[in-house]
Amino acid sequence: MKRLLPLLLLTVSATTAAIAADPRPPILSPDRIKADVKTLSADAFHGRGPTQAGEAVTLEFLERRFKQLGLKPIVGSSYRQRVPLLRWTREAATFTLHLGDQSVPLRPGIEIAASSRIVGTTELDHADIVFVGYGVVEPKLGYDPYRGVDVRGKIVVALAGDPDVEAGRDLGFGGRASSPAARTKLSEAQKRGAAAFLTIHETFPASYPWLQIANGDAVPGYALDTGTVPAAFGLRGNLRNDIGIRLLRQAGLDYAAAKAAAQRADFAAIILKGATLSARVQTRMEHVASHNVVGVLPGTDPAAGSILYGAHWDAYGENAFDPPADRIRNGAIDNGTGTATLLEIAHAYAGAARPRRSVVFALWTAEEKGLLGASWYADHPVLPLATTAAQFNLDPHVVLGRTRDLELIGVGRTPMERDLTRVAAAQGLRIVPEENTEAGWYYRSDHYALAQKGVPGVYFRAGRDLVTGGAKAGEAMRDRFNARCYHQTCDEFDARWDMTGAAQEGSVAYALGREVAEGTAWPVWNASEPFAAARDATRAARK
Repeated sequence: MKRLLPLLLLTVSATTAAIAADPRPPILSPDRIKADVKTLSADAFHGRGPTQAGEAVTLEFLERRFKQLGLKPIVGSSYRQRVPLLRWTREAATFTLHLGDQSVPLRPGIEIAASSRIVGTTELDHADIVFVGYGVVEPKLGYDPYRGVDVRGKIVVALAGDPDVEAGRDLGFGGRASSPAARTKLSEAQKRGAAAFLTIHETFPASYPWLQIANGDAVPGYALDTGTVPAAFGLRGNLRNDIGIRLLRQAGLDYAAAKAAAQRADFAAIILKGATLSARVQTRMEHVASHNVVGVLPGTDPAAGSILYGAHWDAYGENAFDPPADRIRNGAIDNGTGTATLLEIAHAYAGAARPRRSVVFALWTAEEKGLLGASWYADHPVLPLATTAAQFNLDPHVVLGRTRDLELIGVGRTPMERDLTRVAAAQGLRIVPEENTEAGWYYRSDHYALAQKGVPGVYFRAGRDLVTGGAKAGEAMRDRFNARCYHQTCDEFDARWDMTGAAQEGSVAYALGREVAEGTAWPVWNASEPFAAARDATRAARK
């Protein structure tokens, strides 16, 4: 479903039309944000890996800052919320693709990136391979590529994205935008008894290059430890694009033609004759724990509810499998910038009169492992979610200087977007819709865990239209970071950075949050949003 009307409200409003060419100086301090980013991304923090050595250093720093800002601890004198986790570590792996009479070794982290959550040994011997197109099952739209095909014990191979990501039209999955259905592929294969699920990587629908997947190949996998170990699924991961093309060609399928066929609702899975896969993967599982850091600024009216600011403190840590010259993925941008911006917003609240509603400041763990810290909080909130009036997520992604705009992630979901447009305009900024909707950013950051519980919010970040250099310069900075340093060791602090973009984003988040915290209204979702039902179910708590 396309979201055209809200988009028009954002781009053709009287407020945005009146914005001056140059934005006003931000309310928040770029220098303080920059200083905190420098500290958080220093080698002494070991890349802020959850459950690694860097966690203790990070938590101590964040707790000290929360205490200095006068935030109330959540348990005694502690700001820490324990998050129990399961961790799977791949200890050894070999993969061989058999194409006709040829055996092609696939090197982990080069041609294939895959792991298993079966503890001990996962072994496949010449397992048959089934191509399921995009692998998306959506009965309402008539899509079920598994119809008539038994995949039990077989390798399921799928394309990246969903059927209409490259179709040039909306087939029911949101057009170019990533859909929630695309995130159920693994579970659909698991339900049908597949032995493995592999995606043929492609940069555009995946929204990141093969480098990001290859360099994360040996990173342990995590899940919340809820007391029971989830049903183990075998091999899961990605094939490099040229390997996927070669695999399809073995069965007489042209890659481009296969993609076109898979866009149709009547597409049915194809057993790839003459192709099998052998694999042996050794996996260790451990029960571990990490921590969210949560502080509260009590409001003047305890019965008025709260608002929440969130950002993830974690990055990818220090890893023995990275090159010896640099084994620390410092996470300066992702998400040292968001963490530092949240601290600066807390500083602004600490220096002003207390609002009517309480303000929760939450720094999440394990976002990079699947929004795990935020998901744990969503089930174990410090203050009730039913009376959490709104949430604001800080996950900027790129360091930018002074911009003329803010980019809204997930357009057309809540009337709060009109308030965002107005508040941004008061600071000389316009709101633009996200450009790379195929990336699915809305489903890949912590606010999503709380949205699923019904908490309304807007997720935005600094735009690309730089005061110095314009949109072309901003886009070039984004593209360079995505191609080279996203989740890599080169995401390091640079003393030349101008943090004005982060300060602008934080200033708008502060001003809009302050409005909600001072007010009596309860923000809502648009009626068509899937989150609206969860919010409506708790209506009685908001009297």
